[in-house]
Amino acid sequence: MTREHLDRLLEQALLADDHDSLASRLYDVALDYSSGDVSRASILVLAAEEWRAAGQPARAMECFQRAVEDGGEAGFDPRAGIADTLFELDRPDEAREVIETIRAEGNVSTATAHTIAETLVAYGDLQGGLEWATQAALRCEENDPEQVALLRTRYRIRVDLGLPEDELDELVS
Repeated sequence: MTREHLDRLLEQALLADDHDSLASRLYDVALDYSSGDVSRASILVLAAEEWRAAGQPARAMECFQRAVEDGGEAGFDPRAGIADTLFELDRPDEAREVIETIRAEGNVSTATAHTIAETLVAYGDLQGGLEWATQAALRCEENDPEQVALLRTRYRIRVDLGLPEDELDELVS
């Protein structure tokens, strides 16, 4: 599967607002997939995100777990998606365990840290989200494509917490 083919599938689903069909199609593609421009893990993560958008978090959880088992490049650690889905399923203790496992293992990508920060904020933990965003911003390489989005998220969290701007916030503008 090429990136262009995947983009066309996503565009068609967005236009039709049909997340169920796209999730099913992506899942089927992933099961039969051997190689291409996009990893099987990436396709499984996309399927998981579509299942979540379709209101089917249990199916999303299965796709995230398969992406973890696959071990291929997925853009971010699929366990961050598992944590987000666990929060959605009202299983916050399990979600926090997954997040702590990711933290303990270290070497967290900027995209994974950003995903976790956004998840924590979405479920009311602004301070936890700020910690993840700040640590990632401090470790982030200047040419990291996720840097600007991460810094914007961090800035938004700081504003929500009523904190004054700092030197990292100045990098946003």
